[in-house]
Formats: sequence, C-alpha cells, structure tokens
Amino acid sequence: MGFFNKLFGKKEKETLDQGLQKTKEGFFSKITKAIAGKSTVDEEVLDDLEEALVGADVGIETTIKIIERIEKRVSKDKYLNSSELNKMLQEEIEAILVDAPHSNSYAFDSDLPTQPYIILVVGVNGVGKTTTIGKLAYNFKNAGKSVLLGAADTFRAAAVEQLTIWSERAGVPIVKQDMGSDPAAVAFDTVQSAVAKKADVVLIDTAGRLHNKAHLMEELSKIKRVIQKVIPGAPHEVLLVLDGSTGQNALEQAKHFTAATDVSAMAITKLDGTAKGGVVLAIANQFKIPVKFIGVGEKMEDLLLFNKHEFVDSLFSLERSE
Repeated sequence: MGFFNKLFGKKEKETLDQGLQKTKEGFFSKITKAIAGKSTVDEEVLDDLEEALVGADVGIETTIKIIERIEKRVSKDKYLNSSELNKMLQEEIEAILVDAPHSNSYAFDSDLPTQPYIILVVGVNGVGKTTTIGKLAYNFKNAGKSVLLGAADTFRAAAVEQLTIWSERAGVPIVKQDMGSDPAAVAFDTVQSAVAKKADVVLIDTAGRLHNKAHLMEELSKIKRVIQKVIPGAPHEVLLVLDGSTGQNALEQAKHFTAATDVSAMAITKLDGTAKGGVVLAIANQFKIPVKFIGVGEKMEDLLLFNKHEFVDSLFSLERSE
C-alpha cells in the first residue's frame, strides 16, 4: 500500500476503505455503469462521467478540469477499454489532490519541525472541530508526544466544557478561562504554559462564527499576534476543519476562512456518513491547500492522516468491502 501502509498498516487501510463506503457506492457505481462494456471513450461516456463526478459533489469547476484532462489524453489513443479509462480516471483524480509541503508533513509519531509545535484550529461550529482536536490529542499522545489543549473558543457556552471532556478522554491537560474571556489571552496562556512544560504539540481551539468575517479576521489576527510574543513564527499550522457531509457548503466555509486567515492545512470530517466524499477533490483543487486529516468514524483511531494515493485507491476498490 506504499507510504500510507508503512505508516498505518492493514487495519487503518481497512478503516479508510470502510469509511469511504457510501461515497464509493454512489460515485463509483455510476462510473462503472458509465464505462461498462465500452471500447472507446466517446461523448456519451464523458457525459456519464461528468454526471457521476458532479453527483459526488466534486463540483462543476473540478469536474470540468478532470474531464478536459481525460479528453486530452484520450485524443492520443481513441481505443481505450474500460479498464484503461478507469486507471486514467484514478490518475487524474489523484493529480487534482495537493500534497502537504515536506516541512508541514508528519506522522503522529514522527519528529516535529519545532517544539512546541503550535496548531491553531479553525472552523464553524458543528463541523466536528472539537472532536477533531480531541482525536488529534489522543493520536499524538498515543505516539509518545506531550500535548496541551487551549480552549480559546470562549464565546459558545458549551465549547470549553466539550473540549474539557475531550482533554479528559485523551488524557491531556487543558488551559481554559471562563466563558466570555478574551480568546487571545487564553491562547497566550496556553503557549506560555506549553513552553514552561516543554510540551511537544499545542492544539488551540477558536470560535467558529462566520456571520461577521471582519470580526473573525480581527480575532484570529489578534490570537496570532499574542502567540508570536511567546514564540516568533507561531502558529506553525492553521488547520481548517470542514464537514465533508455538507458537500458544497464546505466549499463556502473554506472561502470564508481562507479569506480571514492563512490556512495551511485542512481536516475533512464525517466522510463515513456521506456519499459526498468527492468534495475533498473540489476543496483541494479550488484552494490548493493540502488535506492533512480525514475523519472516517466515531472512534479515536478514525482520524487518519491523509494520503492522496491511498484515498483514491480506496475509492476505486468497491469490491474489497462487498
């Protein structure tokens, strides 16, 4: 299974296969139908492929890009069979996905570029942001890292409480203040504490309001400024969490947050409960920001490091889980 398998093994690959089951059942059964028994790639095949891609929430812009690239390749060899077309489609979908820069790419148990490594987590309420932070904390700790959480979403009543529950579940400490406190002050205290305790990884939660983009931008900028008073150059990663089950709505959220702050990586959650997993392709293509994590289930272990080759391989491997 290549790089992904070396990092995670057979069990995690099976988790990925199962987590993408709904997407591949809908999306790739349509693709199989579109190319079944065809010896050439004609206009009808391309139309059917286009319909399948749009139906999986790949989005119009990304779908057109994939179809155009296939058309270009097909023009060189007009007598492709369905197996060759399938392989070509996999290659073109994989080409759409963006790799994380080497300096910003890691496994949970690998050496981090700096210590403490500060991750600022952003995203609207309800996308699984707090759950993702909890799972990240668990996986980093399980890999031998010391982790500290910062509860800087002080505007939503349940946010601090929820993150506290996750900190207890993952067995990692948390820095928090009362609801309504200054989020930047919480972030400052968190980073100061991380330096004093020599923590390896710091995960800071932030408020998920979108109704006032200017205010969101101002708040995130302030958090960054105060963090940099303690550690110049921090945060080292701004992780945007998006709910994969919302399809095109996730794209809209990505537009807001990429405009408000310098998002360096994305986590796509709830892919196990949706047939709209194609939105991962749309997001990667439109924003050119790497997807680093995907959520494919409820368990702590169901947050996986993203590898584009294995993701596409799982999407095209319907027979494995039948």
